[in-house]
Amino acid sequence: MAIRRIDRRTVPDTVFEQLVDEVLDGELAPGAALPAERALAEALGVSRPTVREALQRLAHTGLVEVRQGGSTTVRDYRRHAGMDMLPRLLVRQGEIDPAVIRSILETRLVLGREVAGLAAERAGARLTAELGAALEALAAQPDPITQQITAMAFWDHLVDAADSIVFRLLYNDLRAVYEPALAALAGLMAAEVSQVERYRAVADAVIAGDGATARATAESLLSLAAKQFDTVLGQVRTP
Repeated sequence: MAIRRIDRRTVPDTVFEQLVDEVLDGELAPGAALPAERALAEALGVSRPTVREALQRLAHTGLVEVRQGGSTTVRDYRRHAGMDMLPRLLVRQGEIDPAVIRSILETRLVLGREVAGLAAERAGARLTAELGAALEALAAQPDPITQQITAMAFWDHLVDAADSIVFRLLYNDLRAVYEPALAALAGLMAAEVSQVERYRAVADAVIAGDGATARATAESLLSLAAKQFDTVLGQVRTP
């Protein structure tokens, strides 16, 4: 465990961030016991209350288990952490993790397919104006980054119309990860967001109230980015 002394101007957040990195990078393995509060405070050069606050935040994220009067044990983040860890997992040590990108695209495809189907079944023609305006805006955008932003507005309408709080919260989490990486993902996402007619096919099925076709057309659309990712990854891995 590579302990570094902490700049006191950013003590609470920095202690938390350092411990999170140690867990996610595997420096602190699942089942490992953290040093006692006093020892950890001395190693970090901070107060015990600061360490205690950081450990409580870690426990809240699911990364450690704090036993009253006992040791603090590292948990397996894959089993206990929530979606709030996804942005941290996406970029590790300054590099985007391809496995996390693939996972996000897979989840996005499944989520988008069901959202489109539910929007068709629960809203249908009531979305005519919103989806029509979103399609016009998408068709008018030549820039890949702006196209991504405009496409998100299209999906926002569908998520709202799906009327599922769980899908909405999942979408919010995925969007929070995706938005900071818009520029980095522009080349990958261009294969999808430039396909206005495919977006139009989704919209037509939704407005018609055809859940089955909405699901099929949404899956066909969202699979474009996943296929492009596999192509790019294959080119990178080819010697």
